[in-house]
Amino acid sequence: MTDTQVAIIGGGLAGLHAAYLLHEAGVDFILLEARDRLGGRILTVDANGGPSADGFDLGPSWFWPQVQPAIGALVADFGLGAFPQASQGDVVFERMSREPPQRYSGMGTDQGSMRLVGGTAALISALRRDLPEDRVWLSSPVRDVTLRDGGVSLIIARDTGQPLTRTARKVIAALPPRLLEASVRFTPTQASATAQLWRETPTWMAPTAKFTAVYDEAFWRKAGLSGTAQSLVGPLAEIHDASTASGQASLFGFLGVGAEQRAAHGHEALTHACLAQLGRIFGPEARTPRATLIKDWTADPLTATDRDRVAAGHPTPQNGPWVIGPWADRLTLAGSETSPSEPGYLAGAVVAAERAVAAVLRDL
Repeated sequence: MTDTQVAIIGGGLAGLHAAYLLHEAGVDFILLEARDRLGGRILTVDANGGPSADGFDLGPSWFWPQVQPAIGALVADFGLGAFPQASQGDVVFERMSREPPQRYSGMGTDQGSMRLVGGTAALISALRRDLPEDRVWLSSPVRDVTLRDGGVSLIIARDTGQPLTRTARKVIAALPPRLLEASVRFTPTQASATAQLWRETPTWMAPTAKFTAVYDEAFWRKAGLSGTAQSLVGPLAEIHDASTASGQASLFGFLGVGAEQRAAHGHEALTHACLAQLGRIFGPEARTPRATLIKDWTADPLTATDRDRVAAGHPTPQNGPWVIGPWADRLTLAGSETSPSEPGYLAGAVVAAERAVAAVLRDL
């Protein structure tokens, strides 16, 4: 006798989509999320860093429905609003510190990049809306998973101090494989080839940090600039307009400074350097935002491991199985990095979840 048919580890986009599909199919599940919020690497906040239904994305912002049909269909099914990434106007390239930034005519469109009205967290809210309240557990990290006769036993660490044990026929692990290998103990242990594959799979977003500056108006647009810039000077390597659909003006950039340097400098020094760079590129108004935000994903222990402190490229599709040996019949991976298409992206999370649920339903 098991407590539930399927236990889902991880409440990001992949885990929530898996839960939604299982619920639609009438399959009992429990979703276990280590954080005190849902969304995983999807994080939409207001100017003060608090949760927001109309804020700024500190994680992924874009999707491309023309070439990513699965996520395009999901957004359409929920009736979510979407709008194109702002790209009208000139782009700026900063090549060397001893010469001024150079301005070039922009292409006018950003290759079909789309964003969600209200931020990417709008998709998380839509998936969560109809799920049973008692089947979604926050602040519930899974520490140990053990094979039992007819199922799997999971030990869940709760903030009450007393761990809980739950059993399930199947487990869907909707975590990045590298994080799964580092944070969950399996009994029996995973096959060495499986563990090695998980460790060597880069976690998307984990080595990166995003800086966001919020303004009263999008002054760069009045100057004929798109908000897009590339820099070999830094600290921001790539900059884009991050203004919301409701008109809150913002610029964001990916920090081109490594994790060790970011930790050594600290947020205050990084903020000062980023604003100085934005001033060089977009003019003096850019130096005085009404708010700034930094999200360093490498410093987030529920996203990154020590291996993620050095960027190792983007995950690539794998041809072979993600689980072999004694766990192959009980454990299915659904993290975005395991997707056969668009691994690491939002679209990959949708595809991986759909693939994992299809496999579980066949077995059940």
